[in-house]
Amino acid sequence: MKIYGYYGFHDFVICLGYKGDMIKEYFLNYEIMNSDFSIKLGDRHDIEIHNDHNEKNWIVTLADTGEKAQTGARVKRIEKYIDGDTFMLTYGDAVADIDIAKLLAFHKAHGKIGTVTGVHPVSRFGELCIDARCVKRFNEKPQAKEGFVSGGFFVFNRDFFSYLDDHDECVLEKEPVENLSAANELMVYQHEGYWQCCDTYRELEILNNLWNHPNPPWKLWK
Repeated sequence: MKIYGYYGFHDFVICLGYKGDMIKEYFLNYEIMNSDFSIKLGDRHDIEIHNDHNEKNWIVTLADTGEKAQTGARVKRIEKYIDGDTFMLTYGDAVADIDIAKLLAFHKAHGKIGTVTGVHPVSRFGELCIDARCVKRFNEKPQAKEGFVSGGFFVFNRDFFSYLDDHDECVLEKEPVENLSAANELMVYQHEGYWQCCDTYRELEILNNLWNHPNPPWKLWK
């Protein structure tokens, strides 16, 4: 979210499922948990926050999309919260030094329904078969190969909602994105810079170690 915020995008919708209550509590208590504050005992509403932060004026919509819902169903269920014709989408389990402004400009320039960010794989992610930056085939999580894989960081037009359905079994990366690419409506933004997912404990350790050193490669904000 701070990567998007760095580029001036401050309106977020979070699709909640498992442990969604913990995420709600995090944002409800965000300012007091990340700031010094003074409180008048006996009146919890009389709180003075002393720190400034870059997240002022962010709008975060927390939408309960169901514990059992797959990724496509979750996105379909937040359609009512999406204003305008274009929206960005990411899984939240990867970080990158991606230029969000260039990604969005690329999407608007090609005129297709969707854009997926292609990154160089470390292993096991959705393979993108590309011809002149048009995704000709989308293979979800094949054996690791050279080239580009899906790194998330999507951009879609509202028309993409018609490729989704509300059933729990709707997986974004299966029929919806596969059908979009089969219709020649999915383009790839090729990101040559840093990208790292956080799916395993080993990857968590990698990111934590980088965070504890100066200048983590994805930390664009101050």
